[in-house]
Amino acid sequence: MMLTMSAFTLHDLQCFDALARTGSFQSAAELLHRSHPAVHAAVTRLERQLGLQLLDRSGYRIALTPAGKSFHGKSQATLSELAGLQVHAEQLAMGEEDELRVVIGDMCPQREVLATFAEFFRSHPATRLHVQVDAVSGPAERLYDGDADLIVHGVDKSDARVEWLDIAKIPFVPVVAPGFLRFPAGRSIKPGQMRDYTQCVIRDTARSEGKSYFTIAGAQRCSVPDQQMKKEIILQGLAWGHLPRFLVERELEEGSLLSIAGRYLPGSVEELVAARRSDRPHGPVAQELWDFLRDSKLRQAGRS
Repeated sequence: MMLTMSAFTLHDLQCFDALARTGSFQSAAELLHRSHPAVHAAVTRLERQLGLQLLDRSGYRIALTPAGKSFHGKSQATLSELAGLQVHAEQLAMGEEDELRVVIGDMCPQREVLATFAEFFRSHPATRLHVQVDAVSGPAERLYDGDADLIVHGVDKSDARVEWLDIAKIPFVPVVAPGFLRFPAGRSIKPGQMRDYTQCVIRDTARSEGKSYFTIAGAQRCSVPDQQMKKEIILQGLAWGHLPRFLVERELEEGSLLSIAGRYLPGSVEELVAARRSDRPHGPVAQELWDFLRDSKLRQAGRS
């Protein structure tokens, strides 16, 4: 006797996936914006169509059976493929964009980055480039909130919502003006020794509370909107702080700024990337820009 199995629907599979991930019918219903009975009916129908018991209902909380765990694991590839297919269909339905929104972060070499965008948009006159400059956590917030199509800054590479193109590694160096410190500017300075000196920091443009970089607890601070203003304040001996090395290379060579990087104030190396959302569709011009950045001289220079 041969058993036959009815084909299950994408809706049923999505309901089972949401249930497996949230652990309850109510939570799965809220995640999918469907009713509790609809999710329950879909999972029950899926079990009947597969001829498998996917759920262990004997305990206080619903759990997956061994067969349910195995089926759920295999289903992830199918769901991912379908999600990608849906995004691709949305991209095909898009016409050329009237505008692309790009956010440039505070640690970018702005001239080189803007020159790269200018080269691309000269051949795409029908699409206007809207550029915004943000600092610290601001660029990533704009990307996650849907206010930017692409950012050039740093991102959390472990976040599955984003994809990125590596551009360059940006060293940050703690610097002071000559005579700013009441002791010799050397490489053995500890953070506690800097507590009595004003520290200049970049003002975070994120609407939500962002991350602090390089700050000394208890130190007096002054905040500025960008790295160029920060550099000027440090050059005038009004504060000290960390700056991108590309911005102060000449000053370090001529001695108008002194590095105090060492064992206790090591600075850092930040990864500059071009990033976009991986879970949202991108129009044809946005995709062309992404491909252009992948092969751009900017990235080649960053790797050299």
